[in-house]
Amino acid sequence: MSLAQVETAHQQTQIITADCPSQPGTVDVLTRYLYVSGFYINEIHSFDDVDKQRFFIRIEFRPQQDNTFDREKFIEEFSPKAEGFKMNWQLHAKTQKSRVLIMVSKHDHCLNDLLYRYRTNDLNIEIPAIISNHPDLEDLAKWHGIPYYHLPISSDTKPQQEAQVWKIIEETQADLVVLARYMQVLSSEMCQKLAGRAINIHHSLLPGFKGAKPYFQAYDRGVKLVGATAHYVSDDLDEGPIISQGVEPVDHTYYPADLTAKGRDIECLTLARAVRYHIEHRVFLHGDKTVVFSD
Repeated sequence: MSLAQVETAHQQTQIITADCPSQPGTVDVLTRYLYVSGFYINEIHSFDDVDKQRFFIRIEFRPQQDNTFDREKFIEEFSPKAEGFKMNWQLHAKTQKSRVLIMVSKHDHCLNDLLYRYRTNDLNIEIPAIISNHPDLEDLAKWHGIPYYHLPISSDTKPQQEAQVWKIIEETQADLVVLARYMQVLSSEMCQKLAGRAINIHHSLLPGFKGAKPYFQAYDRGVKLVGATAHYVSDDLDEGPIISQGVEPVDHTYYPADLTAKGRDIECLTLARAVRYHIEHRVFLHGDKTVVFSD
């Protein structure tokens, strides 16, 4: 294919995701329809949860040659087939940018990493707003031309502050909210509103060190692994469905500052990976856990 053909193919690529009760013919109903309709499959992943009797599938496909994808025709023709298998399914254009609102406090490493990936198009996203309970990172947002909302919060003003946050989420039509080291616990009501579309990042240290200065606690205990977990927000603090995890070995030569630096790097990579999996529709919520089709 020429460069022009490659670009055209990329622009026309679609993603279909589906889940349904486990039964024979689930792969065939999708792949046969795509074949008969003249589509070419670029990538396919599937998983059958034998315990829960649930089937999951994700397919990237494109029209062959220079044909233009007709979304309405696809939905009209495939819907009856999906109904026969009791399928929950979604269709997305691969080039469609997700609108990602970022929330942050004072730590800037995850925000900086996401902004760099946004600026270089490593992540196919738009960032309509950054919200913080501190004013510290406003200049960084301004440099990127992104609106910055400083919304202080206290135990007394939390309901009012979250109402402001929710208003911004709605006004910006955010598809996803990323807590990039936002050091506030969301209320149960906010967690429910953002179910399945808010990602949080936190350190994963064994044993679990909570409270202030976890890396100092880890140093005192001589930890040998430092890691991070990215998960969907839920009512259970830091216990939502996991999307991505990262871990690196450390040893006795790592002082608290070294552990902290290593932890920051892992948090950035793990959060960026989780965001990418979400915006590329590689994640299925499956009860209290996820099915993730990595690339």
